[in-house]
Amino acid sequence: MLSDIGKQKLITILKISAFAIFLGRAYQHIFWDAPYRAFLWDESVLQGVVENIFGVTWHDYVTSLSVDNAISFSVKGIGVLYLLCAVVVLIIKPNMKKLGKVFLLGGSFGLFILAILYCKEKFFHVGQFFEYMVQFITPVLLYMMLFTTTELKKIRLTALIAIALTFSCHGLYAIGYYPRPGNFIDMTINTLSIGEPGAHMMLKIAGVMDFVVAIAIFIPRISYAALVYACIWGGLTALARLTGHFHVEFLWNSFHQWTWEVLIRLPHALIPLFVMVIDRPEIRFFKGKVFRNKPQTIS
Repeated sequence: MLSDIGKQKLITILKISAFAIFLGRAYQHIFWDAPYRAFLWDESVLQGVVENIFGVTWHDYVTSLSVDNAISFSVKGIGVLYLLCAVVVLIIKPNMKKLGKVFLLGGSFGLFILAILYCKEKFFHVGQFFEYMVQFITPVLLYMMLFTTTELKKIRLTALIAIALTFSCHGLYAIGYYPRPGNFIDMTINTLSIGEPGAHMMLKIAGVMDFVVAIAIFIPRISYAALVYACIWGGLTALARLTGHFHVEFLWNSFHQWTWEVLIRLPHALIPLFVMVIDRPEIRFFKGKVFRNKPQTIS
């Protein structure tokens, strides 16, 4: 059985992860934008609703300044809700199940819808949707740890599936199965100070490694090593959003534009760490020596 201290470590990791996601998304929605217009301005889906129910032509709807302002205001309102979710993550306790349902599961549903919208914006690339799985599943993992009696091995499996899908779908873009995003190339060039051909090669290698990790985390003998790699690589790719677009002469703009991108991707490092904490033997340092106890039993 997992000790109370061990369980608290896992909850702390999930809290940090969920807080980072919600805070990042809140910042995005309040100060930038989100792809809601990909749905709200989809003529094939909404033209009949707009013209038959609201009695305005589609052209008037999509060119209306008041409609655009209403959408922008609504996006900021959703950002405030994400900010509330972030605050709740910090204060939530096991005796606050109703609050958890509203803000953890509700926030997770919002992230799920956001992933669908990003998928639609990218021409329904399925990989685009599943690349966000770690993000929208993290609040669910926290809810499971706090408010359910779900066996830890099932929570662990859920986390592993989310990691595998996120990394493998990221790899689909890195190897060029989907059109390789220009910002991937720019980040690699700026962070590693290499040329464009070298950046393409590095991304292909990284993409292949994403697939290797997605498989290796399910193989007991090598899963821990794969999780260590996932934790490090997930952290580096999150930080690359800032380092790859950082300009000293535009210091505030660099942080303003890219810090939220770092925050929403921190779970790509923290959820592998979450599984590592479940799996690892107890290791403690004392007088320069490492003492290794028996692994914890997952229950």
